[in-house]
Amino acid sequence: MTSKLTIRRPDDWHLHLRDGAVLNAVLPDSAAYFGRALIMPNLIPPVVSAADARAYRDRIMAALPADADFAPQMTLYLTEGTDPEDVAAAAADGLIAAVKLYPAGATTNSDSGVRDFDRVRAVLERMADIGLPLCVHGEVTDPDVDIFDREAVFIDRVLDPLRRATPGLRVVMEHITTSDGVAYAKAGGDDLAATITTHHLIINRNHILAGGIRPHYYCLPVAKRETHRLDLLEAATSGNPTFFLGTDSAPHVDALKEAACGCAGCYTAPVTMPLLAEVFEAAGALDQLESFTSLHGAGFYGVPPSEATLTFTKGAPVDLPRRVPSDAGPITIFDPGFPVHWSVTP
Repeated sequence: MTSKLTIRRPDDWHLHLRDGAVLNAVLPDSAAYFGRALIMPNLIPPVVSAADARAYRDRIMAALPADADFAPQMTLYLTEGTDPEDVAAAAADGLIAAVKLYPAGATTNSDSGVRDFDRVRAVLERMADIGLPLCVHGEVTDPDVDIFDREAVFIDRVLDPLRRATPGLRVVMEHITTSDGVAYAKAGGDDLAATITTHHLIINRNHILAGGIRPHYYCLPVAKRETHRLDLLEAATSGNPTFFLGTDSAPHVDALKEAACGCAGCYTAPVTMPLLAEVFEAAGALDQLESFTSLHGAGFYGVPPSEATLTFTKGAPVDLPRRVPSDAGPITIFDPGFPVHWSVTP
């Protein structure tokens, strides 16, 4: 039985750090374990230009612990007014690693997102020309579509037509949650990849709703049926380079989660790596953990894997942290609901 495991230091290809007091509180949790992270741009106001991305990166770097070895990979928030040349210049300067598409109203701070996809056609074509990835929050926002069906409908109505209309566009399906997403990503070719979160490998919709509403399991895209979770698990542990880790770790202070209209997001950054070791071991795929967390994403984004390492040790059940304090209020950490035997030493 494996009791110790060393892998290359992982990357997180989908991370929310927020800003201000929350940024200061949560950044050390990601910097302790991850060498790089793709930083989401849905702040208020959103990160829509190269100047915005540079200023946000500066705030992140200023908040980093002095001994941290962590490289934020910045993104721009796609709007119907995005300038294709500003995007191209930011990519050429190495300032951004991707552009993020939020359908308007799909998730937290997405009101500035895209409603008319014809109005972003020039940006997408420019991105295809320069090989800059488009990261997609894949849900329709039509109120007539059930929330549990919004990912599958998005693939049919939006994503597939968009990719057919823009040959060569490199796309990442962010935080997929369905068997439909897994199947489409598998069939998509070299220009398509998909991230899978820690929490979607662990919870299904019963965890949110059965026996009472549990707001700290509520996220968007919302967790689906157990059959979908099992297909996500198979994809993550398969060794297929199409799939890699994007935690979508999304901190909110408890007052905003435990409310009549609570915010969506699971804060997983402090516990992701021991939880993934537990999940992959239970699936008989501990040998695939490094590929999923440290190799596949780097390969898709065209950067070398880390030369640093992370060591896991298995022993008695560990006491996972429960909350992170911040000047804005406490932030509850995702609880997997089962004993965890792996600890991690950066």
